[in-house]
Amino acid sequence: MLRKAFVMQVHAHCHDEYLRRHSPIWPELAETLKSHGAQHYAIWLDAERNLLFASVEIESEARWEAVAKTEVCQRWWASMKDLMPSNADNSPVSAALKPMFYMA
Repeated sequence: MLRKAFVMQVHAHCHDEYLRRHSPIWPELAETLKSHGAQHYAIWLDAERNLLFASVEIESEARWEAVAKTEVCQRWWASMKDLMPSNADNSPVSAALKPMFYMA
């Protein structure tokens, strides 16, 4: 398993709505993530800075990247773009984090 972590932002007035839309995520999106090898996917909010910290375990980079090409992921991004800074393809603006420490 590979571990990934990244940060995104959520608009200050959208914290509650972001949580609502993830409680739970669409079942077909959850199934797509799982079928592409994603496990232990979590997102935390730093409310003071409007930052979202995400971590996920994946089986391979190729399978993880393939999620973005699925119809359900494209619909999810389109549904979330009003809550957070987004790229032209509606994907959330995100930055990968470099692993520095892990204790199992």
